[in-house]
Amino acid sequence: MGIAASAQPVVVERAAGAGGELVLRRAGADYEIISNGVFLMDTRNGESERLLVRTAVDGLDAPVRVLIGGLGVGFSLAEALALPAVAHVTVVEREPAVIAWHGTALRPWSGGALDDPRVTVRAADLLDVVAAPGAGRFDALCLDIDNGPDWTVTPGNARLYAPTGLDLLARMLTPRGVLAVWSAGAAPAFEALLRDRFARVEARPVPVPRGEPDIVYLAARPTKPDRPFL
Repeated sequence: MGIAASAQPVVVERAAGAGGELVLRRAGADYEIISNGVFLMDTRNGESERLLVRTAVDGLDAPVRVLIGGLGVGFSLAEALALPAVAHVTVVEREPAVIAWHGTALRPWSGGALDDPRVTVRAADLLDVVAAPGAGRFDALCLDIDNGPDWTVTPGNARLYAPTGLDLLARMLTPRGVLAVWSAGAAPAFEALLRDRFARVEARPVPVPRGEPDIVYLAARPTKPDRPFL
C-alpha cells in the first residue's frame, strides 16, 4: 500500500552535514531523515530502536552508564531515560542538524531528553570517540549509526564493525558491559566477528511490517581483552 496523498513527504529542512546533504521530511504526522538520498529512519515505529537499549540494560543493577551512538529520531534515548537503572546517557551524534531538530520537529519523539541533566550530547563522529585515549567506559554501548554493519551510511563507518573497531568498542565496556548493535537485516559475517571476540553473543530479530526483520546484536564478556589496539 502506498502513502496516502495527504501523507506525501514534504521537505521541512535541508542541511549540509558531515556526510553530505541531510533532509528532514514530514509525511502526515511522522517525520523522516534522508541522507544523500538514502532513507535512514522515521518516527513511525521505533520498536527495534527501543529494544536496542532495553536489552542492553536488562539485568544490570543501578547505576548504569549508557553510550548511544546515533541520536536518530530519539527512540533509543527516550527508552534509556525511562529505564530506572540508567543514571547517565552519553549520546554521540556527528550531525549538528539532527541534534538541532530535537529542539523543534523531533522533540516529541525524544521527549525533550536533550534537556535532561542525565544526558550529555557530543557532536562528534563515533569513530573518533571510540579511538580516542580516555574515551571512558560504559555499561551499555548501543550503536545505531547505520542501516547495519553491511549497509553503512558512510563508507568509512565500516571500520567500526571490523576487527579493530570491535576491539576498540570492547575496550570501552565495563566488566559487566554489553555491546548492542542495530541492523536492518541479518549480518552473518559481523555476527561471526562478534563470536570471535565475545563469550556471549545473541541476535534478537524484531519483526517489521515489510521485509526481513530488524536485528539487534548483543555481545558481552570480551574473550581477547589484551588484543592490541591499532
